Amino acid sequence: MQKILVTGGSGQAGFELRRQLATFGEVLAPARAELDLTDAAAVDIWLRRHAPDLVVNAAAYTAVDKAEDEPGLARRLNAELPGQLATYCARHGKWLVHYSTDYVYSGLGCSPWQEDAPTAPVNTYGETKRDGDAAVADSGCDHLIFRTSWVYSATGRNFVNTMLRLGAEREALSVVADQVGVPTPARLIAQITALALGPWPRTGKAAIDRGVYHLAPRGEASWHDVAVATFDEAAGLGMPLTVTPGAVASIATADYPTPAQRPLNSRLDITKLEQALGVTLPDWQAQLALTVEETRNQHAA
Repeated sequence: MQKILVTGGSGQAGFELRRQLATFGEVLAPARAELDLTDAAAVDIWLRRHAPDLVVNAAAYTAVDKAEDEPGLARRLNAELPGQLATYCARHGKWLVHYSTDYVYSGLGCSPWQEDAPTAPVNTYGETKRDGDAAVADSGCDHLIFRTSWVYSATGRNFVNTMLRLGAEREALSVVADQVGVPTPARLIAQITALALGPWPRTGKAAIDRGVYHLAPRGEASWHDVAVATFDEAAGLGMPLTVTPGAVASIATADYPTPAQRPLNSRLDITKLEQALGVTLPDWQAQLALTVEETRNQHAA
């Protein structure tokens, strides 16, 4: 049976990937107690001992503001680790799937970013993710790099769950409206990954050419749009709320200062991925509705 290493298996995307890839082979998702990804020597030992046939790197340092104070740790997880995994894959002829971010771009303008657009990150998190992408590409291994944005799920810490919690505690909220991107559920990331890997267990190859792809639902939204849509869905499902969608005020990024600068334009052009897979990706509203309903069901269980 093929062995698949999924790093970051306890995270939002990692959890969904473990479920989706279970039919592809034996999924190995070591917890921190078994494998400390910040320790390069430990990673090398683990790779030699277990010799995975496919590496799916869902691990990352994603605390955008904390990265400004912990650049070394962010660089280890976001740049050095992907490079280390890519080196293993290049040496042994294995495929690597790696996940990146809209934060590698400058955030300027209003047009959706294409995969070959120049990278110009505005914070440490984006810089380290950009360098991780470069390390994977430069390794020469067969790879898929999926750049995604605004990841969320029914579990874990993310914007949608934060809104549902605050919406049940407060009667009014203020949410940034001038950052525009695409909220992407971890479930969709895992589903598309499985689709892209389709024939790999039989052929040792992916269904699409190696390279960088944008992976996100169709459409675009501001954080304010996502908050309002979340409350609309929650209200329709009878979830407890003290806030109403009309009580969500829109504010500018300048009115909500953070240690790390945020890109204003996180729109992603997904044409390349749709054409490669021969699919039409779903819109973000439908995906959000599914996740809010999943959240409701989990709380009701």
